[in-house]
Amino acid sequence: MAHSGIRITEVQVDDVRVPTSDSLLGSDPFHRKPDYSAAIVRIKSNSEHVGWSVVFSIGAGTDWLVYGLKDLSVLLVGRELDEFIHQPGHFHQRLMEHHQLRWLADGVYRMVVGGLVNGLWDLWAKSEGKPLWALLTDLPIETILASIDWRYLRDALTPEEARGILERGQQDLGQRRDQMVQKGPLAYSTSGWLGLSDDQVRAGVNGLMATGLRHFKAKVGSDLEDDRRRLALLRDIIGDDGHLMTDANQIWGVDEAIEWMSALSEFRPFWIEEPTARDDVQGFVRIASEMEPLGIGVAAGEQIPSPVIFKQMLASGALTHCQIDATRLAGVNDVMAVILMAAKFKVPVCPHGGGIGLCNMIRHYAIWDQVAVAATRDNRIVEYIDFLQEGVFQTPLQIRDGHYVTPQSPGWGLEMDEGFIERHRFPTGAVWRDRPGPTGPAFEA
Repeated sequence: MAHSGIRITEVQVDDVRVPTSDSLLGSDPFHRKPDYSAAIVRIKSNSEHVGWSVVFSIGAGTDWLVYGLKDLSVLLVGRELDEFIHQPGHFHQRLMEHHQLRWLADGVYRMVVGGLVNGLWDLWAKSEGKPLWALLTDLPIETILASIDWRYLRDALTPEEARGILERGQQDLGQRRDQMVQKGPLAYSTSGWLGLSDDQVRAGVNGLMATGLRHFKAKVGSDLEDDRRRLALLRDIIGDDGHLMTDANQIWGVDEAIEWMSALSEFRPFWIEEPTARDDVQGFVRIASEMEPLGIGVAAGEQIPSPVIFKQMLASGALTHCQIDATRLAGVNDVMAVILMAAKFKVPVCPHGGGIGLCNMIRHYAIWDQVAVAATRDNRIVEYIDFLQEGVFQTPLQIRDGHYVTPQSPGWGLEMDEGFIERHRFPTGAVWRDRPGPTGPAFEA
């Protein structure tokens, strides 16, 4: 086989940061001046292939990820790729259940494991010459089931139920796959960043609508009257037919979320995203119950820290839309489990994108879900942001007629321009070395 004999020789990790705090792109109620950043992972081998991965962050804290990735990477160097391909679940658990590091629990540790695991999946896909979505779609059902740690999930979804979902997904799969190649997943854009002026938002949305996008999201939660003005502006621009999403980034308590969104219901939000704390299952259940009569969905996932919390959210009816993230969980293995649970509970998967490289990755998950798992496009919409693509990635993602263009190049499509990496490497790159003012934890907004 093409991957036979491939051995991992080195894991390179870089801290890359972009001062988006200058433009306030990405700003929300909590993250007022984010510097979009990523720990970039390159898993090198004795072959022509390099496994790429990113772990997204927003400035301070990226160095925590970099340290963890470098520290844990010693378990990969010298190993054959076939070890991972033949037992992806065993390899995943080996990292997740390190007898000393497991004590750190979720959060940074799970993200670090995901950064390495996603790089291995990229290397695997490249060794077979397939984009990641196609590798997942072509995997035998037994391999998918063996990739997942079922221990804490089988009370909500058994491997046998997952098998049934995947077997149903095989029906007419070729037809859906061909259709997906012709037109990729439906996209929406986050354009109503909190720190932007109304004129900036209007210009940005109008520009994106010219490319075919019709659905947009705004940040809310800082000031109710400002939110009303901003949502009125967006509804005026996109019209009655466009979906208008809202995102609070966990700024509210449960009662406040219900009160605030009730006041904004006249603008017909498609959903409220992250209305309260990321892991407050009971709070989400109550909010979802109160939003249902208003016709407002409830979405979350970009900061849900484990498949177990997703299990509780999905099984309890707390979410109407499941927002898997590309780098929050411990890689492809974790995300496959969440997508399968979402399929069982009939909750549409609407991946969270943005940052550096997240959109490049989530398109593969959305395609796998819509082609081979849920096997439908219905009620599914995928986040997209229109910056940090050109001049960053060697093959920037594309949007056509409001849809993602389905990628055809092998792997994730995360290969970056070396000049971009050099300029933005923290703290020695040209963008950072002479930059005045505090950086890292000392940079408070």
